[in-house]
Amino acid sequence: MGKNVKILAQLQEIDLKIDSSRGEKQSLMEEIASLEEKVGELRRSVSGYGADLDTVEEEKQALEENLATETDAINRSEGRLREIKTQKEYQAVSKEIAAAKKVKAELEDQILQKISRIEELKAAISDQSMALDEFETGASAQESELKDKVERLESEISTDLEFREAAAKQVAPSMMKRYDKLREKRQGVAIVEARSGSCLGCNMNLPPQLFNSLFKADNLVQCPHCQRLLFLRQEGEDTQAQV
Repeated sequence: MGKNVKILAQLQEIDLKIDSSRGEKQSLMEEIASLEEKVGELRRSVSGYGADLDTVEEEKQALEENLATETDAINRSEGRLREIKTQKEYQAVSKEIAAAKKVKAELEDQILQKISRIEELKAAISDQSMALDEFETGASAQESELKDKVERLESEISTDLEFREAAAKQVAPSMMKRYDKLREKRQGVAIVEARSGSCLGCNMNLPPQLFNSLFKADNLVQCPHCQRLLFLRQEGEDTQAQV
């Protein structure tokens, strides 16, 4: 394998490693975002129940104020009954008292419903708060672990990028441009091994003459099927980056 072809093969291994690390990092970042979103959902849930509780308690207070007003009105009306002289006026006040007592009963029923709803909301807030605390404890430890992995990957990516830069400097700019374009078009794989007369990138058979040309030193050959560059690995030879 010629020098330029070998460097390109090494670049390919470095780039694939960087691609893999970046993909893993992206997955980790998505996990972190998912944890944060779940915490946010639980917090919004607790907050929502809290807002509902405030509303119901305000409604209960308003009902209690109305109840107090009705009770006071009933007491005043009942007091008037003892002073009434005519039957007609007595009947009218009694009718007012009956209507007021009906309203009072309805208000008391509504207040009981509000009290029941308040108890439900307080129970929901307690349950959700406990779930939030429990989840946050586990999520915090998990997020810390994920962030450590992200930092490690970022360090590896940084190191690999330095290796890549050093390797790329040893290749002609025109060759690097060709390599980079092929990576864009071929899912990140620009150069692949040819073995036993076949391209290992697309697993198609190569014309015998083209395959034999790979034995020539530093000869850049493309697969006629997938257009990737080809290299021939000699016995005992590897493409590990030694930049």
